[in-house]
Formats: sequence, C-alpha cells, structure tokens
Amino acid sequence: MRHQTGSMTERGKFITVEGIEGAGKSSNLAYIRELLDSAGKKHIFTREPGGTELGEDIRRLLLDHKHSGMGNDAELLLIFGARAEHIESVIGPALKEGVWVLCDRFTDASYAYQGGGRGIDRERIRSLEQWVQGDLRPDLTLLLDLPVETGLARAGNRSEPDRFEVEHRSFFDGVRKAYLEIAGMEPERVRVIDASLSVDRVRGQIETVLGGYLSVGNP
Repeated sequence: MRHQTGSMTERGKFITVEGIEGAGKSSNLAYIRELLDSAGKKHIFTREPGGTELGEDIRRLLLDHKHSGMGNDAELLLIFGARAEHIESVIGPALKEGVWVLCDRFTDASYAYQGGGRGIDRERIRSLEQWVQGDLRPDLTLLLDLPVETGLARAGNRSEPDRFEVEHRSFFDGVRKAYLEIAGMEPERVRVIDASLSVDRVRGQIETVLGGYLSVGNP
C-alpha cells in the first residue's frame, strides 16, 4: 500500500500476550501499551476470542456456563470462526496500514487450551491455523508463565469464574505444558516472562524484552 507521496507503508508489528488464568495479563497489557506509547508506536489493542461484534458474541457463547456441555470440536471451530473475522476486519487492515497490533491471546491459546487442555490433536489445529491465517503469525509473543496453583489462587480472588476457569487442575497443567512447549519450539518469537514475581519485577522483564525489540530498528 502506498501513501499519496508514493512511499511504501511499512507493515505494522503484531504482538500477542499469552498465559494461564491468574498470570496478570490485564495489568501487564496496560503496561505494554504504555511502553508502545512512549516509543511513539501507533497501535491498537484487541483480544481473542473477540475483537469484533461477531467475535464478542462468540466469546459470550464460549464463556457462558449455559454451554458447559459444548463439544471440543465445536469450541475450537467457534474460536477459529471468531479469529477469521478478527483477522479480516481488524488485525489485517491495521497491520497493512502500518499500525502495530497488541492482542490479548491468539492462536497459541488454541494450541494450549484446545490442544493441551482439551486434547485435540495439534495437527488439526495447525490445519485450521493455516486455513484461517495463511502466513500471518505474531512477530513477538510474551508468555506470562507461573505455576498453575499460583495462577488459580490469584484468579480465585477475581470475579465469578467463567466456563474455562472452573476446569480441573489437570486441564490447566496441560495448558501450561503446551504453552511452554511452544516457547521451546519458537524461542525467538515466544519470550517467557516469570509472572510469579512481584509486579515491578515482571514489568522489568517485559521492558527488557520489548525495549530490546523496539530498539533494533523496527519501525
């Protein structure tokens, strides 16, 4: 895409944040936005499932206890349906315009929750990933990692748990394991943040990773 001046618009960067319940995503996402603002990066913030009117409707279906008996395949397909709309309507256009996109969860969450947690074969998820996303992948993923028991204890002090948050400990053990496996396979993209530490120390890790990323010539 070209501006009227004829100069080529640089593609925006796609940053995602992942983690199990209680990892502190909300507060740390707010901090990341502050860092992007300080660096002068025009950006949008969005989330999955959600990010569009359709996506938010699907999110409510996925989290509502009314659908506690939902089949695993239906759950996965709903998430990728919301993702397809999200990419076409929000993420793709923003990146093409040179806007950075910061997203609360993306496809790594599908591998972790539906793969590691529900037990859906990784190759089935990969097929949907390729179909829906094509070549689109995050440029950088911050994985907020902490022991499951610590995360669940923190999450227990929040609002009424949703359909995922009431799952058994073994479910979240599988989710965390899958996240760490992804980080092991893609260490350049997925940077693990020790989220069990104090707020200041977690933010220090985030600033180190993101600060280095912002200073290596990325526009």
